[in-house]
Amino acid sequence: MEIEKGKTYKYLREKREVTQAAKDNQKQFSKIKKSILELLQESDLTIEQLTQKLNMPKHEVVFYLMSLVKYGYVQTGEVDDKDAYFSYKLKK
Repeated sequence: MEIEKGKTYKYLREKREVTQAAKDNQKQFSKIKKSILELLQESDLTIEQLTQKLNMPKHEVVFYLMSLVKYGYVQTGEVDDKDAYFSYKLKK
């Protein structure tokens, strides 16, 4: 008996439709991810600096940044002179 690879995936894809809202959320995440990664290529930045450069609320920047840390795109860098803020940098 031959096993067809990807059969479960094909079956689930036919049964479950991805909502437009989920597609829109993924597009937005990809756009913001790209913006953050481009900024971090230039230099290490704190959350405050990213908030200003992206012109986004701080809680949204934290959400996207922590997602990038979780999935291995970004890592924490040095602590500033006042020992108050971490900088973030691209993971090598």
